[in-house]
Amino acid sequence: MSVLLSIKPKYVEEIVNGNKKYEFRKAVWKRENLKKIYIYSPLPVKKIIGIFYVGDIIEDSPEYLWGEFKDHSGIAEEEFFNYFKTHDTGFAIEINHLDLFDNPIDPYELFSDFNPPQSYYYIDENFLLQ
Repeated sequence: MSVLLSIKPKYVEEIVNGNKKYEFRKAVWKRENLKKIYIYSPLPVKKIIGIFYVGDIIEDSPEYLWGEFKDHSGIAEEEFFNYFKTHDTGFAIEINHLDLFDNPIDPYELFSDFNPPQSYYYIDENFLLQ
């Protein structure tokens, strides 16, 4: 099992450019040992564009996360705090080894009932890569 995350195209670009080394989330998956994240880039791309491997996952207050990771956040301070405005804790997921696909995957062709994840969901990567 792996995880599929929706990441806005502007943040995908920041990841690709090396400016965003942490993905921030209000919640993360419960399963242990999930180390591979598939990136779904929503409108206008609407494709699974690659994977990254998870480094550390840090749970703490948004203030702490911003203080520690702002230089590698790839996001403006105002956007960051607006995202976490109703949460006392958040997560910083370290992005290790980004691997972009030469041919992004169209999930709408693979899954007739595909709905982009609001936060994340589990996927069977063996089915995805057939």
